[in-house]
Amino acid sequence: MKTLIKNGRIVTAVDDYHADILIDGETIDLIGVKLDVQADKVIDASGRLVIPGGIDPHTHMEIPFGGTVCSDDFRTGTIAAAHGGTTCIIDFPIQTKGTSMLTALETWHDKAAGKCAIDYGFHMIVSDLSPKDDVPEMRLLMEREGVQSFKLFMAYPGVLFSDDATIFRAMSVAGEHGGLICMHAENGVVINEIIAKALAEGKTSPKYHALTRPTLAEAEGVNRAIALAEMAGSPVYIVHLSCSEALNKVKEARDAGIPAFAETCPQYLFLDYTYYEREGFEGSKYVMTPPLREKWHQEELWTGLRMNDLQVVATDHCPFCFKDQKILGIDDFSKIPNGGPGVENRMSLIYNGGVVQGRISVNRFVEITSTAAAKIFGLFPRKGTIAPGSDADVVIFNPDKKKTIS
Repeated sequence: MKTLIKNGRIVTAVDDYHADILIDGETIDLIGVKLDVQADKVIDASGRLVIPGGIDPHTHMEIPFGGTVCSDDFRTGTIAAAHGGTTCIIDFPIQTKGTSMLTALETWHDKAAGKCAIDYGFHMIVSDLSPKDDVPEMRLLMEREGVQSFKLFMAYPGVLFSDDATIFRAMSVAGEHGGLICMHAENGVVINEIIAKALAEGKTSPKYHALTRPTLAEAEGVNRAIALAEMAGSPVYIVHLSCSEALNKVKEARDAGIPAFAETCPQYLFLDYTYYEREGFEGSKYVMTPPLREKWHQEELWTGLRMNDLQVVATDHCPFCFKDQKILGIDDFSKIPNGGPGVENRMSLIYNGGVVQGRISVNRFVEITSTAAAKIFGLFPRKGTIAPGSDADVVIFNPDKKKTIS
């Protein structure tokens, strides 16, 4: 089937021009001015932006966490993504301790099979990495299974936590074989001590989720992750960076020529600590890790996006229903399932807060929502741009549409 998109304003990370696009099947076939070709379907994109489909490289569909399972599976989550202009996600199978990464990958393939409305790929969450068994398996995932990126946690001791030796080992393997380590960088050991002290003092409400996870714990984790990566001769990608102190560590590394990359998320650009202070248990809706920070951090993060100290806006999409899931922690903030939604609204939020508010250009909007992720995670130029031969992951975006998020 051939589709002709006419009269659109085509915007990529580097281009901005008016032209027509001919799509043949699932591939962009031809781009030109006033194309006179036969097509099965013609779409008039006058007054619209025609942009590469969004790529969200950080989602958690159907993930088990805190005694429950995220409320979006691969069907509902990818339908939401498609409605918001995201055409590809990268999700996270979880290797639990004592099990195989290949088993985890197979489990997540089964979860996604036949359900997805858009394209998807996988990173791998590593929680066990013995030199004898798991290092060869990590190489196998890169060479045979198309998994090039691996996530490790400095947080959640006893569950997903990896010590520095394990992190260094993973980074060494990734660096040697062209892979990439994604780091959840928070000092989880110290955070657990702060949490235990707060609970012992009877501090159980949602706001203490934020007050027990200080920005310095994130900054220390980011600094340590970058140092370990430099020693291992490996690049590193910091996930869901939330605060100025952590951003400064990334800026220092990049200024020194260290291949450190980082993403932030819409929640850290638009929401702030005051949401935890809402009456009753309302603050639990905003319990995520890292937590929301004081409002002044937001402009620092926007500056980081504008100056390329932050390369990507992802979502860490991991929603839990308020009434039957968040409520699990009503008497103990540490038992509130961590996470919130975002995959449907990411593109519109970043356009509104970035382009409309004059913080970033329209080209930079495309770069941080699609192109940079495609380049970092090996999808470019098949995805992340509009060019002949690229996948027809094309979004027709109305820059004047208004909507209200409830």
